[in-house]
Amino acid sequence: MAAAFVAGNVVGAAFGEGFAILHDTVKNVVGQAIVFKSNLEDLKSTLDGVAPVVREIKELSLALNRPETDTKVLIEQMDKGTKLVLKCSKIKRWSWNYCFRAYYYAGKLKELNDAIEKFCRVNLIVQNTRTGLETLTKLNLVLDVRKKYGVGSLSCAVPRPRDFIVGFDLHLKELKTTLFKKEVSLLLLAAPAGCGKTTLVGMLCWDPEIKDYKIMVTSRTAFPRFNSKYNLEPLDHEDAMSLFRHHSAYLQDESSYIPEEYIEKIVRSCGGFPIALEVIGGLFRGRPAEFWRSTVMKWSDDHSIFDSDTEVLLACLQKSLEFSTDKVIIKEYFMDLASFPEDLMIPATALIDMWTELYEPNKDDVYAIANLHELTTRNLVSRVMTRKNASEVDNYYNEDFVKQHNLLRDLAIHMSSRDSIIERKRLIVDIGGNNLLEWWMEQKQQLINARLLSISTDELFSSSWCNILAPDVEVLVLNFQTRSYTLPDFVEKMVRIKVIIVTNYGFFHAELNNFQLLKSLPNLKRIRLEKISIPSFCNTPVPLRSLKKLSLFMCNIGQAFGNSTLKVSDSLPNLMEINIDYCNDLLELPAWLHEVLHLRKLSISNCHKLSALPEGIGELVNLEVLRLRSCTELSELPESIRSLHKLSLLDMSDCLGIIKLPKHIGDLHNLKELHMIGCLRLHNQLPLSTIDLKQLKLVVCDEERAKLWEPIKEFLSDLKVMVVKEDINLNWLPNS
Repeated sequence: MAAAFVAGNVVGAAFGEGFAILHDTVKNVVGQAIVFKSNLEDLKSTLDGVAPVVREIKELSLALNRPETDTKVLIEQMDKGTKLVLKCSKIKRWSWNYCFRAYYYAGKLKELNDAIEKFCRVNLIVQNTRTGLETLTKLNLVLDVRKKYGVGSLSCAVPRPRDFIVGFDLHLKELKTTLFKKEVSLLLLAAPAGCGKTTLVGMLCWDPEIKDYKIMVTSRTAFPRFNSKYNLEPLDHEDAMSLFRHHSAYLQDESSYIPEEYIEKIVRSCGGFPIALEVIGGLFRGRPAEFWRSTVMKWSDDHSIFDSDTEVLLACLQKSLEFSTDKVIIKEYFMDLASFPEDLMIPATALIDMWTELYEPNKDDVYAIANLHELTTRNLVSRVMTRKNASEVDNYYNEDFVKQHNLLRDLAIHMSSRDSIIERKRLIVDIGGNNLLEWWMEQKQQLINARLLSISTDELFSSSWCNILAPDVEVLVLNFQTRSYTLPDFVEKMVRIKVIIVTNYGFFHAELNNFQLLKSLPNLKRIRLEKISIPSFCNTPVPLRSLKKLSLFMCNIGQAFGNSTLKVSDSLPNLMEINIDYCNDLLELPAWLHEVLHLRKLSISNCHKLSALPEGIGELVNLEVLRLRSCTELSELPESIRSLHKLSLLDMSDCLGIIKLPKHIGDLHNLKELHMIGCLRLHNQLPLSTIDLKQLKLVVCDEERAKLWEPIKEFLSDLKVMVVKEDINLNWLPNS
């Protein structure tokens, strides 16, 4: 115990010292580094705002008795931040690489500022409490209530509020008045499901007047143990009408007359619940008057008066889902969304992988993408695009995410749970601690017939699995939060499995054990791993002979891609697509990559330490798509890419280090699209061979790069140069 207290004090002291040094450095430099004045002023404002709570972090570290907290990560960031600020003070406008360095370091300053702000929102919630121990007591109250009443997971994440919000101005004003009271340090916001608790909290936390840090809990139940409460009521009729009109947008079709009585009846049936108004409004969007009439008639036979009961709300939403489209497959897609944890962003590519293999096997991903858009249109999910120009141009979804409202997730689980365990098509299992479900422990080997199996575990789970027999599972989704995770032994017998998605929602990267089990799966086509320390392929190669797509997101892969002796012809003979995103330790591509002769798509994004591509990349003669997005240290493209005669799309957006295109780029006779947004150092004349790109139809770039293509357009009459302004959204970032 004493050792832990000492460690906690060390962490707190180190944080305080690092903060003070960074704070002083910024104050001294802000008036000198004119180039970065705006960035440094933002950083100084953030540091000034959190200064009063730094002292209390020491007490919190002590009270939590956890020497290895998130604080250590921020200590390292602040140390690097101090060095970064000093570097910024030395950059001059007349330096030869001014543009590149200014863009690069401005981005780094913003990242530092965002990291500190995020840390404060998630962890520095002790301001206006007397001690860190007092705050811990309040948090324990929250946890006790969760345990007693069976409430779901605790989330400190606060998303930005959506663009169109009605009926919350008065609630926001009242909530702020309550929070500003000195005696209030822990507030419960209570309302039935679907009333807009998350929306209101988002408005509050992004309000410019909110700079004190207090604890706020949202719940569907007004727990009696909380002294300070705010009850959120459903929307009144006027606001409900406004929200429904916005989402149904029926007035856009002037040729269709929708009787006001229909609109009134539908809105009243939703009882002022924003989520119901949004979903059902999406159902009626663009529909003819006949659809409105027939639907209202069908609904009038059931619940004509809507109350606050969750079951009635679920029934209402389920009704809208049943009439949302003639394609039954949309309902299946909707229910599959519950395979991922609530309140967290779901990668669009993970959904596309599972949907393609479950419902559109042997077809292109475009069918799954179309249905994802359908779900978004019907307000059954909300979509977050980190780069608005990306997927709209070339169907690139690696940086897109979706989020499902908790109530809609409840509906999906409710609809999936009608049948008995053994008969369900999708089985969604949530395990708290090591408390396995009773049905799982009833027999030595439990039989299930599901096609989709999702298992979510928390930070207390010890990877102690019971045995199940699941011969029909085609998609396996594993969600966990521990530092070490072991694949269940029963995976080895899932002979029909096509897709495995393993996601670590914890703060640190996790070691993945039992990876060798995958070699026994004859139909495994897609693997997606997130925040995993990948096992070394060179030491223990795992043959994956049916694998077609490998996706690695925010993984540690340095050792896995070391000096491998992997024989691709034996282990990965059918690999056609590789996606590597946000893998910060990727220094170079594996030596065996050029042996993946069937590879058609290679996508590498936001791998900032990747400095060069191997010359052997030219041997990938079947490569059709090459993406190298935001690889900031990449200095050039090898001349060997001239041999990629099937390449139709080349994306090098935000590769800040690239100063020129390959001399013989004109040899890419099948190239149809070239993306080069944000290549700030690429400002010299394009190679002469560029005029030989006769199939080139589209160049996507920023305004400065567009000027380079003006003389080329004289030779390429069908070429369109699309100028876009990059719009980057960081709301997708993990909440842990």
